[in-house]
Parts: sequence; C-alpha cells; structure tokens
Amino acid sequence: MCSASAPAAPNRAEAEVVELVSSLIRFDTSNTGDLATTRGERECAQWVAGKLEEVGFETEYVESGAPGRGNVFARLRGADPSRGALMIHGHLDVVPAEPADWRVHPFSGAVEDGYVWGRGAVDMKDMVGMTLAVARRFAAEGVVPPRDLVFAFVADEENGGRYGCQWLVEHRPDLFEGVTEAVGEVGGYSLTVPRPDGTERRLYLVETAEKGLGWMRLTAHGRAGHGSFLHSENAVTTLAQAVARLGTHRFPLVVSDALAEFLEAVSEETGLDFDPHSPDIEGMLAKLGGIGNIVGATLRDTANPTMLSAGYKANVIPQTATATVDCRVLPGRRAEFERTVRELIGPDVEMEWITDLDSYETTFDGDLVDAMNEAILAHDPGARTVPYMLSAGTDAKAFKKIGIRCFGFAPLRLPPDLDFSALFHGVDERVPVDALEFGTRVLDHFLRNC
Repeated sequence: MCSASAPAAPNRAEAEVVELVSSLIRFDTSNTGDLATTRGERECAQWVAGKLEEVGFETEYVESGAPGRGNVFARLRGADPSRGALMIHGHLDVVPAEPADWRVHPFSGAVEDGYVWGRGAVDMKDMVGMTLAVARRFAAEGVVPPRDLVFAFVADEENGGRYGCQWLVEHRPDLFEGVTEAVGEVGGYSLTVPRPDGTERRLYLVETAEKGLGWMRLTAHGRAGHGSFLHSENAVTTLAQAVARLGTHRFPLVVSDALAEFLEAVSEETGLDFDPHSPDIEGMLAKLGGIGNIVGATLRDTANPTMLSAGYKANVIPQTATATVDCRVLPGRRAEFERTVRELIGPDVEMEWITDLDSYETTFDGDLVDAMNEAILAHDPGARTVPYMLSAGTDAKAFKKIGIRCFGFAPLRLPPDLDFSALFHGVDERVPVDALEFGTRVLDHFLRNC
C-alpha cells in the first residue's frame, strides 16, 4: 500500500474522467417528480457500482423508498480510524431536457469543441465522474487516505431527495456511520474578476451555506356557480390577488456571514465597493456576470409563484383554486418569512408546505477548509478560495439532520467568459474538458490530504 503523497502526472483518473462523465450523461436519469415517469437511476447506479467493483471496492446498492430509485455507497479505509470519515456525494438524477431545443442531443454525452455536452454535465455528473475517477485510481493504486472516505452516489436530489438522501438518512443511517464532514456540488468552481492593475484573479467559490427550499401550496375557496352571473366569492379572483401580492413583494435585505465574506473578498480583489447595504448592490453584482444571479438571490428571501390550477369549464365558476409557490428562505428567517406570507395572502387563502427543507449554514474555517484551499493553490497558485451562499438547495439539507458538516466543493477552473450559472438546468448544458481534468487533479490532491 502506498502512502498519501502528492500524485504524479499523468494519472489514470485524469485520463479517464471525460469518458466517465460522457458515459454517465448517456444514462437518461430524468427526474420528473413523478414516480411513474422518472427513470434511469437504477441502471446508472448499477453501472457506477460496477465501475467501483472493477477496481476492488465493495459496494452497497440501495433502492430508497420506491423501485428503481438507486443509490450506491462504497468506503475506502483511511490511515487513522479514530478520525471522522469524509463523505464525497453526488446525485445521479437530472432535470428533464427537450432534445429539440439543444444543439446536441442532451443524453449523447458528446465531446465537441473542448466540452462534454449533455444534461447533467454541470448538475452534477461532472462531480460524479471526477469522484468516480479518483476513487478508481485510489483503489487501483492502493492509496491510503488520511481518513475513511465514503463515496455516495444517490437518487432524487432534483425533487428534494424524498426518494434519495431524505429517505436514506431516516431509514439507513448505518450507511453514514462515522461520517462527520461531507463535500458535494455547486462549489469549488472559479470566478475570474478584474483587478485594479489590469490583471485578473480567479476566485474559487466554496459553498458554506444555502437557503431553505420550500414549495408551498396556496388554496382559495369560493362558491361554485354559473359563469354568466355576478359572484362575490370567486376562488380564482381571491387566489389571483393573493398570488400577485406575494409574487411582487420584495423581502428585506439580510446580510449573512457567507455573503459578507464573499463581498468583502470581491471588493478587495476588484477595488470596487461591493457594499451589501448599498441601494445599488444588485447593480454591482451584475458586474460579476452570471454568478451575480446566484449571489443576488441570497440577498433576501424569495417567493416565486410557479403553478396555477383552477376550474374545469369556461362557463363554470370553480369552487377551489390553487397555486404553487417556490420559496427560498435565508438561514434564521423562517418564522418571519411565514408571518409575512400570511399577511400578504390574507385570511381567505390557506397555505401549506408541500416540500419543506431547512436552510444550511457553516463557517469557512477548520482543517477541511484548509485542505480545500491547499489543493486549489497547489494547482492554481495565484488563486484564492472564498465562501459563498447558494440560492438553491443540495443534499446537504438531509445530511445536516444527522450532524454532518457540509461544503460545496466540486472544483472546476472555468473560462472567464463562460456563463456557468446559466448552464444549471439550462439548454446546451456542458462542461469544459480541461475543467474536468483540472478538477480531477484538485480532488485527487484534496482527498490525499484531507
């Protein structure tokens, strides 16, 4: 067995990562949110298990809560069994894609123009492929990491994890035995910013916090009747007015620790004043390009109406009308958010949570953060790591319940002009080949020194 020394280049992980990611994309694991039409997770998970078993891993395949919702776990023993284990996790499902809208077929895994194309290329089969490549290299070469590493490839993240991590932490806590920390998606990627001297610097954004995810159903009731009559109790009207008030409301600005540290770092690097309390902070964030959309959404809570349903015939006033609202709530804001929503929708509209996943927040410090920073700087010496908050959600919400400290760290060195945030759930989703190779080197280095 070899020790956890720095890897030599070239290596097998870097050499095979592109093909692994391309192969993963070719599994259509579209998650529609409906058990009847969601597919592909079982086949993809079993393929991942096979790739791990090829190099000597013992794997456990688990279907979580429903047939076909496949998950795979494997553990690599470390040098110090007294230390808590580190979990590296990724989800196998993706959001659906319409092939007619794409330049290439979204499930082709095509490698063209220096990119791997397809649904999941950045969310998050890139990280799954990098993790798989590094795990295979470690097992094949007998690498002993400093601590136990748990590799988790899971289902259903794109619909809140009900049939993935939420089910697993409740029904199979043994799979997470000894795990104290975890790294997953939507962090570790680069943002290139201009400096006052005319040069540029890459900042690598490590996710330390994320907003709560809640899908809310609003329901209004009225009196059914003929569409030609006058009606004082119209459920559609009552609901529409409530939805309009909620959808146009601007929640107050809240400066989280992660946001303050991110803006301070950007101010230091650019020489511009990214004051979070400035009335033009949204305009300032727009100067950062696409990432400004993610960061800007962490300035305040949001409640965006996304679905409306009422009626069954043009000339019948319906008795009931419903709306679905996508709510993203900052850490510590839940009670105030609910109070505001109730005031806005009024007493005649009922509210209930369909999906209710809490926010998450940790600090940007400690040995694991030091190891992330050291790994990035080893392969991009002029860079800087900074914390940030994610406006969306990840499986970290489930792992929080069992006391695991989570970070987003899926390292990618990106072209300065690539609008990375637009690729998440977007048309022509793709990841640069050289970013995958870079990320594999960084992840390899990180896991040898974590």
